[in-house]
Amino acid sequence: MSAAPIKGWCPGALRPMLSGDGLVVRVRPFGGRLEAAQIAGLAELAGRHGNGLIDVTSRANLQIRGVKEEGHLPLLDGLAQLALLDPDAEIEARRNVLVTPFWSSGDETQSLAAELEEALADSGLALPTKFGFAIDDGRSRVLAGDSADIRIERDRLGRLLVRADGARLGRSVARGQAVSTALALASWFIISGGARDGRGRMAAHIASGAALPQSLCGETEPAPVMAAARPGHYPQGAIVGVAFGQILHATLHQFSSCGHALRMTPWRMVLSEGKREMPSGAGLITEPYDPALRVIACSGAPRCREAHADTRTLAAALAPRIAADTRLHVSGCGKGCAHSGAAAVTLIATHAGFDLVRDGSIRDEPVLRGLNGADIVSDPSILIGGN
Repeated sequence: MSAAPIKGWCPGALRPMLSGDGLVVRVRPFGGRLEAAQIAGLAELAGRHGNGLIDVTSRANLQIRGVKEEGHLPLLDGLAQLALLDPDAEIEARRNVLVTPFWSSGDETQSLAAELEEALADSGLALPTKFGFAIDDGRSRVLAGDSADIRIERDRLGRLLVRADGARLGRSVARGQAVSTALALASWFIISGGARDGRGRMAAHIASGAALPQSLCGETEPAPVMAAARPGHYPQGAIVGVAFGQILHATLHQFSSCGHALRMTPWRMVLSEGKREMPSGAGLITEPYDPALRVIACSGAPRCREAHADTRTLAAALAPRIAADTRLHVSGCGKGCAHSGAAAVTLIATHAGFDLVRDGSIRDEPVLRGLNGADIVSDPSILIGGN
């Protein structure tokens, strides 16, 4: 296996991204799930070939950080042995699938995920890097607020539907039609010009006036949205948060010691399958209303070459000082890698200090510019005050 290019907007395992602490190697668990042996293997690989830090991403993936170029190929060999590697980089890029963690043994979630992943591998579709799918087929939707372009969901009566992101209604389908309909939607997106710049998204395409063909138009309202998940016990196991989306390899290894599988989520939390006690370890969040849960922060400097500030230190200092109903996003640059959506408060690091956006995202106009991080910590009322 030869070395792959190391630059790109979204890293993969076969196409890692060079950051301030080395290569970032993204691992996409099949079906959104890791067996205990895979957890132990990933932890060992992150310690041997990386710097021991692992990101838990908003795409429900894991990223091994600090990998040296000479360690990339041995790391890929290790991932292949763990059955966590795609045949090639193109298939890896297409396999961008979120899976609800609240499935039960014997339901259709895992079979839908496996069928969709296999169909995407065989499809050859030239989808944009960020284009993704969600399997959110519970009686209540849990992934409605998370990034996906095509969604396999259920209606209020429990019947399957396929819905284009940005469309209010979904297309009712039989079980055997769900994946083929999802791929037909993806093909229409490409043919109708949604992927023209290589970075298009379904919701923006529809908002621009693109009309779905009659064969893919929806007529069914999806199921209601479930309240946001928090750390705690659920019928499927114990959910625990990962502070600012980063975990030590030794802490990850602890999950494997009890023999439980992990289900990934896009909320920087993991579900320890079947576990009845809350997991513990450095950087884990077990309390449902821990202040760190309301703060999103990217890797920041010096871990990221693009970042202008240490975002994690500022986020940790601000977390207990902001209101319980306030969502804060601290971004090390204008890319917004950790969170592309809106937040009550968004801080964007620049060469001149922090820009402040209220009730918006990194793409919106700041109300204040050039703020000093220490000043924000000493007077967090700056975040919500007037202009």
